[in-house]
Amino acid sequence: MIAFSLIAPFLAIFLLVFLYPTFKVIQLSFTNAPLIGDGEWVGLDNFRRLFSDRLFYTSLYNNIYFVALTVVPTTAIALGIALMVNRLKGRIQALVLATFFLPYILPVSVVTEVWAWMMDVQFGIVQPLIEAVIGRPMPVFRNPHWVMPTIAVVTIWWTNGFNVLLFIAGLRNIPKELYEAAALDGATPRQQFMRVTWPLLWPVTTLVLTLQLILQLKLFDQVYLLSQGGPFNQSYVLLLMVYREAFQLNQGGYASAVALVLFVMIMVVSVLQFQLLRIGGRK
Repeated sequence: MIAFSLIAPFLAIFLLVFLYPTFKVIQLSFTNAPLIGDGEWVGLDNFRRLFSDRLFYTSLYNNIYFVALTVVPTTAIALGIALMVNRLKGRIQALVLATFFLPYILPVSVVTEVWAWMMDVQFGIVQPLIEAVIGRPMPVFRNPHWVMPTIAVVTIWWTNGFNVLLFIAGLRNIPKELYEAAALDGATPRQQFMRVTWPLLWPVTTLVLTLQLILQLKLFDQVYLLSQGGPFNQSYVLLLMVYREAFQLNQGGYASAVALVLFVMIMVVSVLQFQLLRIGGRK
């Protein structure tokens, strides 16, 4: 009874906040329910409609494209920053680390407002650089070729501070004696990284890649605030489809089907990636 009383608050919150909503989404996905209220049982009709919906495949492609633009690049950038920051000492290290972590504590509304101003065609401070590269100003969030890469840049800038902290923690857990022994054996800095740092940092790398995969598949805020899914649905993603079907078209059952497919996809892909990376790290 004592043990149960200690875990009871967690169980109550878990059942109320996670398990019940998950069960409700699964139940609604088999009905034609509106956003609020019950509907009639329609079986697999929502899923048949979903897998014949061209907008679903467009959204799925955009999600996969965004994952390709962000997951590996942000991990590599965070690792590079962490390696450089780890070489610093004392207050300088703390100051530089705080500088990289600062964007992560900003709310997404502030981040998108800052970048929308920076990319503004008339007043944006980044537009002279864009004009120098392509020869003219570019409304990047209204251009079908630029919109997703630009949102990816915003996302990497915003979220990478947390990944840097994880890598810093991993680097500090590597015993210095290993580097001293490697140096005595004549290992170059590159060899020390490949033979000491990288193998021992692989579990942290696996964690960062998995967290980033889950986070970027759940893309919504940046797209909604910067491009609203446009132009021409080039930044339309799955969670934006859930939002549109549920809150704009009042089709709670169909929106639940989309959300359930996304949930299963995130679960399967993240578990497979985590296990494959763990197996790769043992070789």
